Amino acid sequence: MPRTTRPSDAGEPLGPLPQEFAAIIRPELPSLIQEIGLEVTRAYPEYGRLLKGPYGQAIQIGVEQNISVFVDQVAAPSTPSPLRDEMLRRFGRFEAYEGRSLDSLHGAYRLGARVALRRAKRVGRRYNLSPTLMLSFADALFAYVDELEALTREGYLEVQAKSVEHGETLRRRLLHLIMAGPPVPRTAIAELAEQARWALPEQVTLIALRPSTEWTAAAIDNDVLADLGGPQPHLLVPGPVDARRRQRLEAALTGTRAAVGLTVPTAGAADSIRWARRLLDFIDSGIVEDTPLAFCADHMLSLWLLADPALLDRIAERELAPLAGLTPTRRSRLIETLRIWLDTRGTAAQMGELLEVHPQTVRYRLRNLESIFGARLKDPEGRFATEGVLRALHLRERRDGPAR
Repeated sequence: MPRTTRPSDAGEPLGPLPQEFAAIIRPELPSLIQEIGLEVTRAYPEYGRLLKGPYGQAIQIGVEQNISVFVDQVAAPSTPSPLRDEMLRRFGRFEAYEGRSLDSLHGAYRLGARVALRRAKRVGRRYNLSPTLMLSFADALFAYVDELEALTREGYLEVQAKSVEHGETLRRRLLHLIMAGPPVPRTAIAELAEQARWALPEQVTLIALRPSTEWTAAAIDNDVLADLGGPQPHLLVPGPVDARRRQRLEAALTGTRAAVGLTVPTAGAADSIRWARRLLDFIDSGIVEDTPLAFCADHMLSLWLLADPALLDRIAERELAPLAGLTPTRRSRLIETLRIWLDTRGTAAQMGELLEVHPQTVRYRLRNLESIFGARLKDPEGRFATEGVLRALHLRERRDGPAR
């Protein structure tokens, strides 16, 4: 406010402007407004073009209001200025809509203040005003400029906040649409991607995250789509997770865990996130080592073998049927021996070290297995099926305890 002045550089408080000062300044306003307009448009040509455009009259009125309100508040310090305040906010909104920063507009305000101060010095000499009064005027004038800038910033930030909110809403809708996959037409996804100003890639990689208050969207690249608010937060990365992207993700991970799905065509995004979430479950159950960033590409066989638990039970029942009549203890020992033999094709001594039994015990168990299974272990297809079942059961044991 013009009547509320700040301390001077010397630390002494400045006196308020006398209300009579408004009567001295007011006759100067028409020519002062014109002079400010010339100086501002010379320094900032973009505003000269705006004054000649469809918004020129509104801008001119706003400038006049800004200057007139200053004088009015000298005459009556408590006078409200709702029209001026809203006009300043509109100036800020306009700059935001035009995609400009506030630097030029705030620079124009300060330039206008310098022109007004130059005029005030001439008036001061004409009326023989004291230096202290002129210093108070300068202090009040630049305090008023601070007020103008603050109101303009309000409008500017209002548009920015709405723009960010709208952009985030579009990006979340886009992510959900991509995750839905077929039968959503690609044209619909492409149209929404264009609205969100996001380049639609041919391939994507989905990343499943653990919920964490420390993970924020600001920590990731701008081209990554994110849904961090739900119970199963996730990211969509355009293309593969290369070394640079991996470095960025690892730097952003603080106190949480993530699983990186396989890179798939955009239409297959739902598969990528399904595998990534399954890998997080494997980490929880101890099947996969706990690391901040795990990759499905490193555990594809495990994901495949445990993809359908009910079907695994049926295959295991068929492939291990010859062992069904044995006692649980003997059956468990023979299954473990068969798994080690299929995995290693090692000697009795080598297998004995892995099983922690005497080599002779290994030979005895292998003879039992040959007797029980007969020629089935020599058939490539049968041996492959049995080996797959035993590997899957071994993985499941690490999660659930002894295999069924």
